[in-house]
Amino acid sequence: MLGIDRKAVRYTWTAALILLLLVCVYLIRESLVVFSIAVLLTYLLYPPFEMLKRVLPGKSRAPALAVVYLTVFGLLGLIVMTVGSRVAEEARSLSAKVPAILNQVEINPDEAAAQQAPKSLEGQLINELRAQLVLHYSQLVALVPQYSIKVLSVSRYLLLIIVIPIMSFFMLKDGAALREDLIDLFAPGRDRELIEDVLNDIHVLLLQYMRALFTLCMAVFGSFALALSLMGVPYALLLATVAFALEFVPLVGPLSSAVIIMAVATFAGFPHLFLLLAFLGLYRLFQDYVLSPNLMAAGVELRPLIVILGVLAGGEIGGAAGIFLSVPVLAMARIIIRHIRKHRIHSPEHVAVG
Repeated sequence: MLGIDRKAVRYTWTAALILLLLVCVYLIRESLVVFSIAVLLTYLLYPPFEMLKRVLPGKSRAPALAVVYLTVFGLLGLIVMTVGSRVAEEARSLSAKVPAILNQVEINPDEAAAQQAPKSLEGQLINELRAQLVLHYSQLVALVPQYSIKVLSVSRYLLLIIVIPIMSFFMLKDGAALREDLIDLFAPGRDRELIEDVLNDIHVLLLQYMRALFTLCMAVFGSFALALSLMGVPYALLLATVAFALEFVPLVGPLSSAVIIMAVATFAGFPHLFLLLAFLGLYRLFQDYVLSPNLMAAGVELRPLIVILGVLAGGEIGGAAGIFLSVPVLAMARIIIRHIRKHRIHSPEHVAVG
C-alpha cells in the first residue's frame, strides 16, 4: 500500500538480526572460547563414555561418567608423576643454563666475524644461526619482560583447568536432553529435519576430529621423544612435550615447535643440526601427506588457503584459543552451508519453480 516491498523488509530485518548476533558473539567471545574447548574435551571423552554406558547396567549415566573421569584423570596424574618429573628436571636444567647461553650469545659481532670460518657446511649453519641471534640480541632481551608479563597475566585463567572439565561433565551427562531442547527451540515445523541432520553431521565431525587430533599429537610425542633421544639431542623429552602441546594448534603450532627444537639444539651444542632438520622436515611430510589424511575424515579436510585465513582470523579474534578452534569451526560452517543448500534445492518452493 505504501510502496514497501515485504520481501526487502524481511531480508533487511534478517540481515540486521544476523549483524546483531555477530556483535553479541564478539562481545562474549572469551566465554564462547571456554565453552568450545569444553565441547571438544567432551568429544574426546565421549567414545569411552558411550562404550561404558552400554556395558554398565542401568539407565543412569552417572556410573559411566564416574569411571571415565576417574580413569582418564587418574592416568593423566600418573603420566604427570612419571614423565612429568623428568620433563620438569630437563626444564630446570635448561633454565639454569639460559644465563650462560645468553652470555655466550652476547659477543661482539666483529669478533665473531673474525673467527675462523668452519669448513663444513653444518658448522657454517651453526655460526650463521648464532650470528643472527647476536645481531638481534638486544631486541630479544627487550622482549623478555613483555612476554614475562603476558605469561603472568595468563595465570588468572588457571581456574579454567577446573571449570572446563566440570562443564564437560555436565555436557556428557545432559547432552541428549540439551540436543532435544536446542532442536525444539530453533527448529519448529518442517525445519526440524534440517537441524537434526546438521547436528548429527557435526556430532560425527567433532568425534572424528578430536580422535584424529589426539592421535596426531600422541604420534608427535612418541616419534619426537624416540628420535631425539636416539640422535642424542639435549632435553629430548622436554622438546617432545613442547611439540605435543603445540601440535594442538593448527598451522602455527608445528612451525613453532620446529623453531624451538632447532634453537635449543643449536645453543645446547648439538653437532648434527642437518640430521635434526631433515628429521623434522621428513616427519612433517609424513604426517601431513600420509598420517593426517588417513585419520581426518573428508568433512574435516579444508583447502589450505581457507585454513590459513581461518587461523589468522581466529588469532585476531581469540588469540591462541581462536587459532586452536579455527579448523573445527570452519569444518562446521562447511557442513551447515552444505545442508542449507541441499535443503533449499529439495524445498517445495524450489521444486515448484523448477
